[in-house]
Amino acid sequence: MTPEKETDKKMILPIFIMGCFFVIIDGFALLIKNLFQPTFEDASNPVNILYIFAIIIVMTVIILIIARYWKKQVIQAIILFAVGYTAFFIFVPLFGFLPEMPSLVVSLLIAVALVVALYKYPEWYVIDLCGVIVGAGAIAIFGISLSILLVIILLVVLAVYDAISVYQTKHMIDLADTVMDLKLPVLLVVPKIRRYSLINETKTLKEKLKEHEERDAFFMGLGDIVMPGILVVAAYHNISNGLPVALSVLGGTLIGFLVLMTFVIKGKPQAGLPLLCSGAILGYLISSYVFFGTFVGLGF
Repeated sequence: MTPEKETDKKMILPIFIMGCFFVIIDGFALLIKNLFQPTFEDASNPVNILYIFAIIIVMTVIILIIARYWKKQVIQAIILFAVGYTAFFIFVPLFGFLPEMPSLVVSLLIAVALVVALYKYPEWYVIDLCGVIVGAGAIAIFGISLSILLVIILLVVLAVYDAISVYQTKHMIDLADTVMDLKLPVLLVVPKIRRYSLINETKTLKEKLKEHEERDAFFMGLGDIVMPGILVVAAYHNISNGLPVALSVLGGTLIGFLVLMTFVIKGKPQAGLPLLCSGAILGYLISSYVFFGTFVGLGF
């Protein structure tokens, strides 16, 4: 067996597991969506996506500036706080069956425990657990807060932004290097070898790419799962009997993921959102027309 075929064979299981993350996180988001309140009063207001995109741009710039001119530990503190804060507000409705005060206390304790675990022992499975919780919560909240049309516009804009940031400005690779170095839960990690340890990972993504060294784990940004997942929840939430459309959006995302993996196997970092979002949008358009004879829910 040639080295290329051996490498491809080693990637099959990690790719399958990463694909399962789409199903797990989106499925979890669908289950818990009714526990949350919409972030925006008017789900069809175009200003909503301007807020979201502005926050993404501002946070990216802040992280890159701190990484270059200040201590990276500041970024770690900011993101760990954000994870704990987000996890707390996700757990509160999950424990809504308890009286108000016990619910708040339990949610706070679990959120703090997650942050402590991330800080003290940021192994890949701890990061993945946090990614599933935070990712599902984010998908559920934004999925019920935006109309289908606004979600599609958001996905198109973010796909273009992702492509520019990876292939032209390349600042997304710098951002990935930073979060990998700090072992932060803004990505998902699937080992290719049994004894892989993210804690013991010493070389940066750029160093491995420069040396043409094969990575011992498969990495994917959490946003690559969250963004198309928002359309899954939005379709289910905004369309009466919308489960077939929601599942079709997930199916389209997985097809986009498989196409993406044909490029990733070659060992080069790729912009994930162009293919993932395209698959999700096509899944919505095709299934909506097939099941309803029109692009149902597509309007202000």
